[in-house]
Amino acid sequence: MFVADAIAKALVASGETRDALGFVGSRRGQESVLLADSGISLTLLPGRGIKRSLSPRTMLDNIGAMIGLGAAFMTMVVRFGRNRPRAVVSVGGYAALPAGLAAALWRVPLILVNIDAVPGSTHRLLARVAVASCVIGDDVDLPHSTVTGAPVRDEFVLIDRSPSGRQAAKQALHCDPERPLISVMSGSLGARSVNMAVLELAGAWSARPLTIYHVCGSRDFAEVSGRAAHTEGELEYRVVAFEECPGVLYQATDVLVSRAGALSIAEIAVSGVAAIMVPLPGAPGDHQTKNAQSLVAHDAGILVSDGELTAQRIGEEIDRLLKDPTARANIEENARARGRADAAERVVAVVMSHV
Repeated sequence: MFVADAIAKALVASGETRDALGFVGSRRGQESVLLADSGISLTLLPGRGIKRSLSPRTMLDNIGAMIGLGAAFMTMVVRFGRNRPRAVVSVGGYAALPAGLAAALWRVPLILVNIDAVPGSTHRLLARVAVASCVIGDDVDLPHSTVTGAPVRDEFVLIDRSPSGRQAAKQALHCDPERPLISVMSGSLGARSVNMAVLELAGAWSARPLTIYHVCGSRDFAEVSGRAAHTEGELEYRVVAFEECPGVLYQATDVLVSRAGALSIAEIAVSGVAAIMVPLPGAPGDHQTKNAQSLVAHDAGILVSDGELTAQRIGEEIDRLLKDPTARANIEENARARGRADAAERVVAVVMSHV
C-alpha cells in the first residue's frame, strides 16, 4: 500500500481533495495499520488470494477463496454503482482484481501501476480492460504503457546521502557515525535464509569495528535477537523486528542486503544505495530475480541467489564493496540514475489524462 499512498499524496498535491479519494485493500492485509493516518477513506474487502497448488487441502482452501473473491467483487460493484469514481488506479495485490473488474463493469477508466519487472497474473488479466499501464521500463510487457517508474514514499525521495547526511543519519539511529554501517532488510515477516546467513556472519565478524543493523522481520525476531545477545566483541550488532524510519536507515547505510521486491528495488534506486540483492526463490515468474537484474544490468547492484547465500558469500560481497569505495560509489551513482523521484507525479499525469 506504500505505492498507493505515494500516488494519493501526489494527487492531493495536484489539487485533489482527500475526500475525493478512496483506498481499497484486504481485511487480511496491513492496510488498516499502514493507512490509518492518511485521512482517506479505506474499504477493506473479504477473502484472500488463490494459492498455486493442486493438493487437496489447497484446492479446498481455494474454493473458499473464490467465494470470498466473489463477495469482494459484489462489494465493489455496489460501491462503484452508488458512487461512480472518475478513475480506478490498481497497484496490484488481492484487492486489485475485484476493484478492477468492477471498474470495467461500470466502464470506469482503469489505470494499472505495475512496479514489477514481470507483471503479475492479476495485472495481465486486467490489462485487457485497462485504459493505461504505468510501468518501470520499456521492457515491461503491458498494453497502453507509459514509463513512469515506481512511486516511493517521500522519505526516500528526500534522502541526503552526502558524507555529512550519512553521519547525521547514523547518529539519529544511535550508531557510531565513524563506522561503516551494513543494513539488512528482509521484509515485514522476514526471510529466514537471509536472517540465518547474517546472524552467522555477525558471529564470524565479531572482532570487526563495523555496525550491522539487522531488520529481521517479526517471524525470526525472537530467535535472531536471542542469539545475537551472545555475540561479543568489537562488532556492533543491532537487531530489530521492524524499522519505523527506513528512509533514515537507507540514508545511513554504506552497504544494504535486501530481498528484491519491486518496491525495494525502487527504493534502492531512488536512494542511490549500494545493494546486495537476494531474490525470493519461487516467486511467481521469478519476478524478484528479474527485478534485481534490472539494476545489475546497469552495474547498479549485486545479485546473490538464495541458493548461493551463505555467511561467507555475503561477507565476501560486503567486504569487496567496503574495501573499494570507488566501486561502491559507482554502483550508488548508477542506481540513482535508474531511480525516478518524480514517479508518483508521472502516474498522476497519466491518471488525469483519462479522467
